[in-house]
Amino acid sequence: MDKEIIIIIGGPGSGKTSLIEGLIGKGYTCYPEISREVTLEARRQGIEQLFLEKPLLFSELLLEGRKKQHTAAIADESDIIFIDRGLPDVLAYMHYIGDSYPSFFEDACKEYRYTKVFFLPPWKEIYVADEARYESYEQAELIADHLQETYKNYGYELIEVPKDTVDNRILFILEHLS
Repeated sequence: MDKEIIIIIGGPGSGKTSLIEGLIGKGYTCYPEISREVTLEARRQGIEQLFLEKPLLFSELLLEGRKKQHTAAIADESDIIFIDRGLPDVLAYMHYIGDSYPSFFEDACKEYRYTKVFFLPPWKEIYVADEARYESYEQAELIADHLQETYKNYGYELIEVPKDTVDNRILFILEHLS
């Protein structure tokens, strides 16, 4: 089997982190979402909301971090690697806030490719805002729309994961691997 680098995407609060944690619990190699790490590091440096205050810098840090994750996934010994969000997520968020970005953002999305993209739709019943998630549920729905559009623009076919228990979502994903 060829190496599979699989992305789990969805708007804020759609269950990505729980799904990744469930996959880790079943022994799969998973790379976590890095935006919380970037956000919390900025807070330690005195920038309360880096995404809102300096969106281009935030996005550049995310892009670089996701490129590093992709490179690490290629080098990883595992045949299947799951990653919480991919490079096109960065552009989707930039589209969402209406910000422009340099062409190297698009170049990176064309260069660093993924095997499959699983999309978790907005799910109001599980949505919770917290210290690193400031969006309302309505904003999370708009972000989900931008994510779908951006990934499709890069030629990805999105596989929508049904709203269900973590275990059933994992089974669905595993059944849709090559």
